[in-house]
Amino acid sequence: MIRIISALLIGVAALVPAGAGAAGPIRLADDAPDSHVVVSGDTLWGISGKFLREPWRWPEVWRLNREEIRNPHLIYPGQIVVLDRNGPTLKLGKRIGGTDRPLYEKRFPQIYSEPARTAIQSIPLRAIAPFLSEPLVVNDVEDAAAGIVVATQEGRVFTSPGDTIFATRIDPEITNWNVYRKAKPLKDPVTGEVLGFEAAYLGQARVSSGAGVLVPDAAGGATDSAREGAPIPASLIVTSFKQEIGKGDRLLPAGRPELPSYVPHAPEQEVSGRVVSIYNGVGGAGRHNVVAISVGKRDQIEVGHVLALHRNRGETVYREDNVGPAQRYKLPEQRYGLVFVFRVFERLAYALVMESDGPATVADSVRKP
Repeated sequence: MIRIISALLIGVAALVPAGAGAAGPIRLADDAPDSHVVVSGDTLWGISGKFLREPWRWPEVWRLNREEIRNPHLIYPGQIVVLDRNGPTLKLGKRIGGTDRPLYEKRFPQIYSEPARTAIQSIPLRAIAPFLSEPLVVNDVEDAAAGIVVATQEGRVFTSPGDTIFATRIDPEITNWNVYRKAKPLKDPVTGEVLGFEAAYLGQARVSSGAGVLVPDAAGGATDSAREGAPIPASLIVTSFKQEIGKGDRLLPAGRPELPSYVPHAPEQEVSGRVVSIYNGVGGAGRHNVVAISVGKRDQIEVGHVLALHRNRGETVYREDNVGPAQRYKLPEQRYGLVFVFRVFERLAYALVMESDGPATVADSVRKP
């Protein structure tokens, strides 16, 4: 049983408007229904899209404050979302009429219990599940301190689940480790600044014995290598893998995946960033593809932020009547889509393309919507 404080169920005035700075009034979708019964597979984005032309402005019609955005009281399959067109606002209600003329009863703040159920997510979890723990973005400092695979079981070139690997710089108090191979630098497409390294996720390994233990020889003394001060690497068992693991690959502590429970919302501050890369190296990203963007924690970006994509149209040169001096013009950017930030690093973030009129490409701009 779980206890849910249903402050979300009423349209209380926001202490800090979630959509502060959002332009224009809330616009309802042309065919917005009066209500919607939540079903398994729904998302906060998808439900709000049934009622609103701009789904990311969900917190404004729910009148959520800042804390509720970051720790939302999520809704569950079987509940009914009711639209009050006078606000407009969205509330949860309970059906009290017949099927011919359904009526809805307003739900007041209360504490109640119900069987544990899985709350719906902000965005389609299946589209980003692999990215919650991989790929990894590491900086030079993290990479320099990472563990290193120095040997494999029986000298194998590559290993697979169940095999043993040996690594240095392993804290024996940390059990699970991500194994990666630093793949490529992620650079700001305008300044050329290296923002981090996108590491190819190889798999996970579990510590089976710690480093620093002296290995005795047959006579009961320490081995030659131990007597000479050679370090003893830690032993780890490969528990899962996507690619083969070999000597020289790196390890970092494996954290628990962070599920994107934040409600979609616009950042309060202005944002100016670029698309740095399209995951998997494809030329352009469409709906439900993942992109890396050049803003992160240092820019106050957080999980749940919705950013607008603007196409970089470049420049053109024009010479009137083919005579006289040539004039160079920078073409205006064109807004063409939205992305939802679901994983944030210090100087980078991963975002899922939610809406797009065309493919997102490297160097396109991301802005506050």
